[in-house]
Amino acid sequence: MQDKVLIIKHVENEGPGLIADAISSNGWKLEILELEKGETLPETLREIAAVILLGGPMNVYEVDRFPFLDNEERLIRKVLIEEIPFLGICLGAQLLAKTCGARIYRSPEKEMGWHKVKTTKGGKQDMLFRHLAERIAVFQWHEDTFEIPDGGMPLATGKPCKNQAFRIGSNAYGLQFHIEVTPDMVQRWMEDEKDKNAVQKILNDTAKIEKVFLEQAGQILDNFKQIIESSLRIRNVINIFIEDGKRHQNEKRPLWWDGKEHAFT
Repeated sequence: MQDKVLIIKHVENEGPGLIADAISSNGWKLEILELEKGETLPETLREIAAVILLGGPMNVYEVDRFPFLDNEERLIRKVLIEEIPFLGICLGAQLLAKTCGARIYRSPEKEMGWHKVKTTKGGKQDMLFRHLAERIAVFQWHEDTFEIPDGGMPLATGKPCKNQAFRIGSNAYGLQFHIEVTPDMVQRWMEDEKDKNAVQKILNDTAKIEKVFLEQAGQILDNFKQIIESSLRIRNVINIFIEDGKRHQNEKRPLWWDGKEHAFT
């Protein structure tokens, strides 16, 4: 039964936040893997309804320091082949882009704090951004950025970092920004920042934008849940046909000429 949503963490302080509440409210089981603690990725995705890959401070090209990055790319390839819904956030989006052959490079500026991103024409028509305004408030914290992979659909843009969201295939998404953060998470992330004026501005902005952000993030997560449900319906139909085909292969079907009235004498 495909009733698990796999959430992959890279570091302790970048957890699922709002995502955990949204996913568990539908009755799906959450399976959270913590790569920093040495936990390993699954060999099969047979029971997995969706995969969510969170952010982290490492860069996608630091495989020597973080060997699990290679394993994640192999998992992403499997997800794409099996068309399992995928949501990559920040580092997760960069890993999705890299797996699909796109370049990952240093952003023109480090983005940290609250920014606005604008949905593209494709984004307005995509299921993930349904019922959202053209401009949405998001939380950013990254130094690298990505190019859109060949065949990918740009979904949101911003400044100074242009590429903010994309889809590859039918249901694999990469978001450069964070939709999972809670006010408490933002405060924890700011604890080690040295620029106290910048930190205070971010905390002030968090209080001002909290209500709007929670509504927008909630809508994106509701949309992603519908993508998961739609995918499960399709996969269940396919499984029924596969199992039905196997059953019929094991049954001996009587042929026309096997009937007595048609037997050759």
